[in-house]
Amino acid sequence: MKQPKFKSFLLSLILILPIHASQAEGLLPIISFAAGLLNQGIFPTSNNYTTDDDIIISATDGVEIAANIFVPNNLSGLAPAVIFINSWGLNEYEYLQQAADLAEKGYIVLSYSTRGFGQSGGVIATAGPQDVSDLSAVIDFLLANYPVDPQAIGSAGISYGSGISLLGAAFDSRIKAVSAMSSWGSLTDALYGNSTPRLVWGELLTLSGQLIGNLDPIVAQYWNDIKSQNLNEIPAIVEWANIRSPINYVEQINQNGTAIYLGKAYGDNLFQPNTLLDMFSQLTTPKHIDLVSGTHATAELLPSLVGIGDNIIWENTYKWFDLHLKGEINDMATAKPLQMKVKFKDQFDGFDDFPISQAQPQSFYLHPRSLFNSADLEDYSYQSWFGKDNTINAWTGSLFSTQIPLLSQLLEQLEIPILTDISAASDVRSIYFNSGYLSEEMQIRGNPKVSLQVQPHFEKVQMVAYLYDMDFWGTGTLITHGVMTLPNAQAGKKVQVDFELVTTAYDIPEGHRLVLAIDTMDPQYKTPTSVNYNLDFEFSSSKQSVLTVPAL
Repeated sequence: MKQPKFKSFLLSLILILPIHASQAEGLLPIISFAAGLLNQGIFPTSNNYTTDDDIIISATDGVEIAANIFVPNNLSGLAPAVIFINSWGLNEYEYLQQAADLAEKGYIVLSYSTRGFGQSGGVIATAGPQDVSDLSAVIDFLLANYPVDPQAIGSAGISYGSGISLLGAAFDSRIKAVSAMSSWGSLTDALYGNSTPRLVWGELLTLSGQLIGNLDPIVAQYWNDIKSQNLNEIPAIVEWANIRSPINYVEQINQNGTAIYLGKAYGDNLFQPNTLLDMFSQLTTPKHIDLVSGTHATAELLPSLVGIGDNIIWENTYKWFDLHLKGEINDMATAKPLQMKVKFKDQFDGFDDFPISQAQPQSFYLHPRSLFNSADLEDYSYQSWFGKDNTINAWTGSLFSTQIPLLSQLLEQLEIPILTDISAASDVRSIYFNSGYLSEEMQIRGNPKVSLQVQPHFEKVQMVAYLYDMDFWGTGTLITHGVMTLPNAQAGKKVQVDFELVTTAYDIPEGHRLVLAIDTMDPQYKTPTSVNYNLDFEFSSSKQSVLTVPAL
C-alpha cells in the first residue's frame, strides 16, 4: 500500500518564504526537505465514511494516475461526487481534510495526482490536453466503480488543479460545478503579460517542477526563452500557453452550463486577477467570484494552517457544491456574484458583474515636475505651447516597489500594508505624480489604467506603475501596481504606452492624496536589460498622459 502523506505542507512552506529570484537556487534544499515531509501523516478517520488509498486509474495513453477516495457509509442511492486535482508540486494527498469534510456531508470524493506528480506516471503536461483527458478518465472510473450520480459531479483545485478543472469543464459536460481557487484566465498573461516575464514565480515553479515532478523539458526551455526575451520563440510559446488558457474556452463552458466558483487574491502575482475577471465577465452560467487579500494560494491555505482569519473561499466552495450538486439552497443562491473584500477593512462589497457599472472612470492628467513644483495629477489636461519632458534613469530600482515577493503580499492578508516614504524616493530613478488633498473618500473598485507618453533611449525598456494612498506625512500605502515591458523599442522614438494595473478594492480616506509613481524595475519581474538607459516622460498639449481610476 502507498504510504499516506500530509496535505498542503509543501505549497504552504514555499509560499511564505521571502524570496527574490536570485535566491531561487537556494530554495532547492528547502523544497526537497518539504517534499520529504509530504511522506508523513495519516488519513482522517470517521465511522461515517471509508477510504481507499490504493486506486490506480489508467489514462487513455496508458499512464497510471494515482488516487485516493472517500466514500460515505450507508449510501441509499446515487451520491454526488467531487474530484480534487493537486496543486503544482503536490499530490493526491493535498486535500485530505477537505475530502473528509465533504464525505461527512454525503459526497464521494476522489483526489488524484496529475501526470508527472506524486506517484502518477508520465510527464507533467502543464494543464495541456493530456491533463484534460485524464480528468475525463477519472470521471469514467468513478461512474464505473462507485454509485456516483452522473448529474452531480464537481471538480476543484488550488492553482494548477483549478486551471485543469476549468479546462475540464469546457471539454467534459459531465462536470456540473467547479471550484477554481487561485486560478488563471490566460496562461499567456501569467507567464508573459505585457511582454514582462514573471521572474520570481517562473523560477520557483520551474525549479520545483524539476525537483519534485517529472517536468517536460520544453517547460524549462520556454521559460528560458521568456526570461531572455527570445522574440523569435515567443509566438510558439504563446500558442502553447493559449491552449492552456481557460479564457479561450468560455463558449464551451457556457454551452455546457457548468456552475463556476472562483476564489482569487489581489496580490496573486503568479496569476494576477485581471484576465480571470475578463473570463468571469464572459460567463453566462451560474458564477461567483470572491476577491480577497493575500497572494497565490494563501487565501485558501493560511486560515486552515495557522487559524488566522475566516476561510471564506473553502466555506463558499462547500456551499457552491451543496447548491449546484445537491440542490440545497444557501446564501450563495442570492449573493451578488462578484464579492470584493476592501483592502485593510473588514468589509465585502457585492456587485452584479465586472467591470462594475457603479464604478465610474475618473481621469487624472499627468503634469510635469519643475524646479520648484512636484509632478501633479490634475483633473484638467496639460496645456503648454512648448513640450516638456522629465527623465528617469534605469541604473537601479527606487523606493517604489511591491517589496519582498510573496511575503509582502502575504502580510497584506494579515492587514499589514506595503508602505513607502513617497517624498524620499529618488527623482533620478523614478517619478511620481500626486493629486491634491481629496475632499471626500475615494472608493476604488476595479482596474486602474495608465496611458503614458514616453521616449525610450534604449531598445529594451520597462515601466512599473504604482498607485499609492499618501497621507499628510508623505507615507504611501500601496494600492496596486502594473507593469509594461517594451522588448523591441526604437530608441529615440516617442510612443504612447497603455496598460492596466492589477484589480483592486481600496478606499482612500478624505484628506489623503492619490499618487501615481513610476520606475523601471521591480523584484517581481525580469528586467529586459542591465543597461543603464534613460526614459523620458513627454508632456505637451497635443499628447496627454492620463491615469484612469474606476471609483464608486
